[in-house]
Amino acid sequence: MKRLHRLIIGVYWGPLLVTFIIVLFLFSMQWLWKWVDELMGKGLPWDVLVRLIAYATSAFVPAVLPLAVLLSSIMTMGGLGERSELTPMRSAGLGLFKILMPLIVFVLGLAAFSFYFSNNVLPLANLRFQSLLWDVTKTKPALNLKPGVFFNGLDGFSIRVKGKDDATGQLEDVLIYDHRQPFQANRTVVRAARGHMRRSTDGHYLVLILEDGRIYDDQDKSTSGLRGNNPLLRGRFARDEIRLDLTGLGLKRTNEDLFKDHYKMLTLGQLGYAEDSLQRKLDQRINEQDHYLRNGLYVTRDSVRAAEDGPFSDMASFRKGLTADERNNYYATATSMVRNTINFIDRVTAERQERLQQISKFQVEWHRKLMLAFACVIFFFIGAPLGAIVRKGGMGLPTVIAIVFFLVFHILSYSTEQIVKAGTLSAWPGMWISSMVLLPIGIFITWKAATDSPLFDRDAYDRVWYRIRDRFRRRHAHPPTVP
Repeated sequence: MKRLHRLIIGVYWGPLLVTFIIVLFLFSMQWLWKWVDELMGKGLPWDVLVRLIAYATSAFVPAVLPLAVLLSSIMTMGGLGERSELTPMRSAGLGLFKILMPLIVFVLGLAAFSFYFSNNVLPLANLRFQSLLWDVTKTKPALNLKPGVFFNGLDGFSIRVKGKDDATGQLEDVLIYDHRQPFQANRTVVRAARGHMRRSTDGHYLVLILEDGRIYDDQDKSTSGLRGNNPLLRGRFARDEIRLDLTGLGLKRTNEDLFKDHYKMLTLGQLGYAEDSLQRKLDQRINEQDHYLRNGLYVTRDSVRAAEDGPFSDMASFRKGLTADERNNYYATATSMVRNTINFIDRVTAERQERLQQISKFQVEWHRKLMLAFACVIFFFIGAPLGAIVRKGGMGLPTVIAIVFFLVFHILSYSTEQIVKAGTLSAWPGMWISSMVLLPIGIFITWKAATDSPLFDRDAYDRVWYRIRDRFRRRHAHPPTVP
């Protein structure tokens, strides 16, 4: 590798790494703010939270890479131009493509890494993330009794304490409502002056040792067999022990096989195989529905249509042989059959639309893996020539330009993706519209930079406008003699 190539790559990978980390952090924070309510107050171990955030962050890597490539390309080439380092390179006879050749090879390798990550690493990360997120969201809040506040995190119990000593576990004025029976409301109440709270040895049970308490049980007349007022049972105890099950509070790991068939958990080959399977099932279902619909009416059945002379070949003579009551019955039966057929057609249409949308999701994911990798190359050929033209480095103007291009790409890709998932547009070219829009822009900017054509020179555009205007301006038959 030439010293110039090492210099350019050494200047490029620093901004690339910094911008990649910053943008990835912003995307991760956006996800964290979305799920913060589901994660707070669960009593989750720190390693579970770290793994959950890591799995969620990995899903943004393919989407963040194009923006990082665009921003770092503008910063690198703009910095070289701002420090007047591009001028001696061009004066030495090096063209733009020779200067960018090491970066082109580097970005192609980065695009290959993006595709490998999307196809091999991301499905596994999505599988682990979905399984862990399901477990976390279904986990109940950890036991944390607050004085004067009812705690309803335990199935079948509602507990309130007036005072609590966190060091010794001593409780004061304990009030417990027993809701273990369905539709029980506040029928059974336990109240104690003092109590002590501790966990069992295995940690699966919470042991409440109550002292100097009372128990109230309002008997239901359906169980007591009495018809009048419900009897109230009251009792006192000097010491009582209640064991509460805590297994529902912990994190239970779900089998990952439940999510492995999701389209985000499949590789490129698996997506193609799943799409073919779904398409075959849809074709089979369409044939079954068409056969059922065709045989739902007597005149369209296969046996009747195969006969040369069906029973209704002469409808006029058939109606003449019917009485008024028979004709009314036939009309009522026909009306009911048509109504049932219309309802069946509506259900069939909805089912087919739903199946097509499901197939579209697999197609979208298949094209997304290739499209995001190709977007890295497109953004490089937009950012690097644009940086050589504007000759501005740093995080100022390059950041603004990068955000504008990325917003155009993101809005187009998201909008077309939703259209494809709705079944209105096919995955090809729907998923590639954003790339098709930016590709001519990249080619144009690269051509302008390679030919040293002025891109932001107002005088150059004015000269072109004047030339076009003069061409279409109406010429006078007798031009004025006085200029």
